[in-house]
Amino acid sequence: MLDPTSLYHLEDDLPRLVEPPLVVALSGFLDAGGAVRLAVEHLLSTREHDVVATFDVDQLHDYRSRRPTMTFGGSDWVSYDAPSLQLHRVRDEDGSSLLLLTGPEPDVQWERFTAAVWQLADVLGVGLTIVLQAAPTAVPHTRPGGVTASASRAELLEGYRTWDVEAQVPGHASALLHHRGSEAGRDVLSVLAHVPHYLAGNDYPDAAAVLVRSLSGATGVALPVDTLLEAASATRVEVDAQVADSPEAGAVVRALEEQYDAMGDEGRGTSAASAFLPTADELGAEFERFLAGRDDEPTPGAGD
Repeated sequence: MLDPTSLYHLEDDLPRLVEPPLVVALSGFLDAGGAVRLAVEHLLSTREHDVVATFDVDQLHDYRSRRPTMTFGGSDWVSYDAPSLQLHRVRDEDGSSLLLLTGPEPDVQWERFTAAVWQLADVLGVGLTIVLQAAPTAVPHTRPGGVTASASRAELLEGYRTWDVEAQVPGHASALLHHRGSEAGRDVLSVLAHVPHYLAGNDYPDAAAVLVRSLSGATGVALPVDTLLEAASATRVEVDAQVADSPEAGAVVRALEEQYDAMGDEGRGTSAASAFLPTADELGAEFERFLAGRDDEPTPGAGD
């Protein structure tokens, strides 16, 4: 493995922190509904923050599989939306801080990236590490959002629902980071928000609000969610209107509601295992096609 230290650049003026929590919020494999991305955007837009370290994305990103956007201005290229992987210090109104690692999930060099993150954690004296994720599940948008957690120590799971099942799933960098941290005896908590499967391809701010609330509870850092809740309410109104226009969609939502209500709190804790294996019966092919076309519909009044 190449030297992990050369994978990142530390700022000269490092903050003096006492066991700050480290939050890993990478966009990529487990970011259904854009929940992780929305949570990051919310934190960076509502809290004071500064950059502590920057990773060399060129060594980690597969540009051909995830092509950054470039803008052509008619006669020449005018801008390039370069991917960025950075570690921020985020402060709340009381002066408490957390460290937030944001950016695209690395496509390559996972072991080196993981070693680099834990190097940084040691340099900055990190205490608890929290990994934020979101996955599609067989839950309706009309019921409260939930999370499922996993951790390196049982004590960290107090108050959280867990999977309580054994399953093999595709690997991802955040999971490897958690695994290596757990092997080394570090305190690592992964929190996975549940996103209705039929909305997984659209922004779902309700799940982002759940993640931020979970983060605040785990770290003690005051993190308001008002703007996310407002966005979630608007999304709910929009989806309700779409569902009301389709008998097939309404039937699927009602079936998911009945399943959700019948499970009870304990059952919902283990239902996250279905996140990776949603069935056609649960979701309905017609409903998937119906909601997949939401973004394709013209905005009312556009072009008038």
